[in-house]
Amino acid sequence: MSWRAAFAPLAEPNFAWYFVSRFSNTLGSMMAGVALTFAVLDITDSASALGQVLAARTIPLVLFLLFGGVIADRFPRTIVLQLSNLLSALTQGVVAWLVISGSAELWMIIVLEVLNGTVSAVSFPAMASMVPQLVPREQLQPANALLSLSRGGLTIVGPTIAALLVVTVGAGWALAVDALTWLVAAVLLTRVRVPSRLAVEGNPGTLHELRDGWTFFVGTTWLWVVVLAFGVLNAIHTGAWFTLGPVVAKDTIGVQGWGFVLSAESVGLLLMTVVLLRLELRRPLLAGMLGCSLMGVPMIILGLDPQLVGLLLTTFVAGAGIELFNMGWNLAMQENIDDRMLSRAYSYDALGSFVAMPVGQLIYGPLGEAFGYRDVLVVSGAIYLFVSLLVLSSRSVRNLPRAERVQGEVRT
Repeated sequence: MSWRAAFAPLAEPNFAWYFVSRFSNTLGSMMAGVALTFAVLDITDSASALGQVLAARTIPLVLFLLFGGVIADRFPRTIVLQLSNLLSALTQGVVAWLVISGSAELWMIIVLEVLNGTVSAVSFPAMASMVPQLVPREQLQPANALLSLSRGGLTIVGPTIAALLVVTVGAGWALAVDALTWLVAAVLLTRVRVPSRLAVEGNPGTLHELRDGWTFFVGTTWLWVVVLAFGVLNAIHTGAWFTLGPVVAKDTIGVQGWGFVLSAESVGLLLMTVVLLRLELRRPLLAGMLGCSLMGVPMIILGLDPQLVGLLLTTFVAGAGIELFNMGWNLAMQENIDDRMLSRAYSYDALGSFVAMPVGQLIYGPLGEAFGYRDVLVVSGAIYLFVSLLVLSSRSVRNLPRAERVQGEVRT
């Protein structure tokens, strides 16, 4: 794939406007965590209160994801995203106003974050399934790579900008800037024009559409096999790596060393994204699961022999592998699932992923205390490798090809 082909999606007006809208949207998302954290701590100075606020957003996100998939498959996704961005701007703007005015109370922020999480549950499936409507099928890989490249860069830059605003003008104004990014994203989406999709005959109802989505999910082997596996993998990743990892790192490679390790993972993600602008995947899930399995290696090293250089190298490679999976998964979904079912498929996928994360966060502390942090890390890394490779025992996963190209086709 030439560099010209790699950036060809940006020549498509619809994708170009969507790209800059997603850029603004993602910048807001990356800033929000830091800004909201310090806003809550300014009010309460309580870690428990902060946990309540974060959970207030996460719980409705999980509860309403499936309904978000139905909405995104039933209505124009551009409209769904515009309304979601406007509502996110409104809720975050109200939080900013409450903090700036000094009238914020914990319960107010919790209520607003419940609304914010509900909006996110609706917007996520629509956002994930939007790309096939914007570019010809042969441009799906570079389009996803460009979005991933911007997301990876903003993962690094966004929290830094938010922290700078918190320090200089305060958490309330940082939240106000965050709200502005959502508003800008909504305005930019007004320039996106996509053909109307074929209307569904009759009015099947929400529960009927949820059942249709479930029937499709369990009837598509490669889809449910990978999602089931990630129910385990995400629990391990959040529990072993992000919960036990810092505890072990603090007593071995140090806090700064742990920061370097996490940065190495981000660099690996970014560089793999650049590679995928040129390198075309032929077997997206085969390559993706092989890449994903590499995340088990730094867990094992952190448990067995936590040396900084070895961890930096293996985490860099693991980050590249995670991005390889992300690309493979998006291509598998966008090329092999009919557009009228795509948002619901993404919602079942996200539900399997998000539910597993708090499970890992809750169980790994007690596991580490009972059996030893480093021993649990070694076993978890080995299980991570095993589960990732076990998925490839399914022929539907390892043999899934790229969909046949149709020059210039844009799925509607």
